[in-house]
Amino acid sequence: MSTLRACLIDFDPDCLEPAVVALRVHTSENECEVPFHTHSKGQLVVALHGAVTCETSQGMWIVPPQSGVWIPGGIAHSNRVTADGQVCFLFVAPEAASMPQSCCTLELNALVVQMIRHLADLPQDYTASSRTARLAALLTEELEQVKTQNLPLHLPIPSHSRLRGVARALAEQPSDRSTVADWAAHCAMSERSFARFVLAETGMTFGRWRQQIHIMVALQQLASGSSVQRVSQELGYESVSAFITMFRKALGKPPARYIAERQAA
Repeated sequence: MSTLRACLIDFDPDCLEPAVVALRVHTSENECEVPFHTHSKGQLVVALHGAVTCETSQGMWIVPPQSGVWIPGGIAHSNRVTADGQVCFLFVAPEAASMPQSCCTLELNALVVQMIRHLADLPQDYTASSRTARLAALLTEELEQVKTQNLPLHLPIPSHSRLRGVARALAEQPSDRSTVADWAAHCAMSERSFARFVLAETGMTFGRWRQQIHIMVALQQLASGSSVQRVSQELGYESVSAFITMFRKALGKPPARYIAERQAA
């Protein structure tokens, strides 16, 4: 297995002739790729264990275990993997499969995940007539049938520097319960102007946007092994039950069950 940083040094998917190539990565600690980069091939990021955060100019996506984020070719991006995380990168040339034209989260079934894992363990300089090429062709057929997820796993990143600062502060101190009025004052704006500003930049109300940040942070910590109680405290909830209620409403299941089912898969 390669470290995450080695992906950009030793593995360039655009230099490999096959239209579909894969790489498996294991990290011993929280690790981030070096600065934003692009590939002509599209990239599917698949979390096998732990969680991955993908960042582009369009926003941030959290990849819980057994899910994937699709990044079309040509979009600058960077990935961060939690400690003891395992991830597969699948690179697909535009002509090899009909994939979404924008970043999105995909619901991957067990067959697709196992095929990606198997392909990643094989030599990537395979010929067009090889068994590996037939596996890659079947995999692209299956990928074209995969559906996008409508779960809140995407955080819009504002283009304005002031709101980017707010997002960064909330991600670093998610327990901060400052009100809309507090943040408006911090940005030297009226409360009404600030609320409209957030909505225009993110498509969400401030409360919904902050909750989205909480979901992203919670999934990262839970996938890294933190307890529900500890995550609830880190996010500043008055009780564990309040955190569980928020999580269930957003993702359809309580946090412990959500993570356990995905890790077991």
